[in-house]
Amino acid sequence: MKKTITYTLLFLLAFSFLLPFIIMALGSFKDMKYALLDPLFWIPEDPTLSNYIYLFNDGIFLRWIFNSLVITIIPVFSQMLFCAILGYIFAKKKFPGRELIFWIFMGVIMIPQQLLIIPKYIMFADFGWINTYWALIIPELWGIMGVFLVRQFLQNIPNDLEEAARIDGANDIKVFFKVILPLSIPVVATVGTFSFISNWNDLFQPLIYMTKEEMFPVTVGLASLLGKEGDFGIEMAGSTLSFVPTFIIFLFFQRYFTEGIQMSGLK
Repeated sequence: MKKTITYTLLFLLAFSFLLPFIIMALGSFKDMKYALLDPLFWIPEDPTLSNYIYLFNDGIFLRWIFNSLVITIIPVFSQMLFCAILGYIFAKKKFPGRELIFWIFMGVIMIPQQLLIIPKYIMFADFGWINTYWALIIPELWGIMGVFLVRQFLQNIPNDLEEAARIDGANDIKVFFKVILPLSIPVVATVGTFSFISNWNDLFQPLIYMTKEEMFPVTVGLASLLGKEGDFGIEMAGSTLSFVPTFIIFLFFQRYFTEGIQMSGLK
């Protein structure tokens, strides 16, 4: 009886989490111009691909996808590299002020990004970065939380491995790329997963820095699409297409993601 109750509650909880995605996916196959008049608007009585055909025939949606890929993929690889390097430095290297500098970095996390948006906008406007990829790529080239995860992970790796490599004649670069980095694949994959999901789903910053429709990422584009088309079916189809990349990334890196979190001390 105890197991039955437990699994029933888990099933209901899982279904409650999945329900919005089910509504989104099913609703994408239905013409929903008059969706609000039907309490079960998300159940397709006559499924159609017209919403997807409309999006793929509309060149601006493909441009939004391209914009999202540009502002997501570059920060993902840069964060994976820079966070691995900085995490290695803070975990294994000793230098004056190491702990102070690290905790100053961590303190920056407590500053809400909304508080900095006005000075950043003024600065980016002076640089000529408004309506360019630079405003969304440059600030995301490295992430403080990623440095923290890598540092916590590397503190669990014995120093004997590094010392053995040095005895064999390896310098700092070889130690990092030949010893430390291969061992850090789980946490580096975790950093990449966090970075991809965060940048792909970001709505706030692109909404501020991008004012031209052709520069919108898919998040801002979908928000504008509902007001322009007024068709929930098209909105659901666009949301489904936007969800697919993050779902694939998470499935692909799930094993590394779980291991990286566990080994980083965030149990």
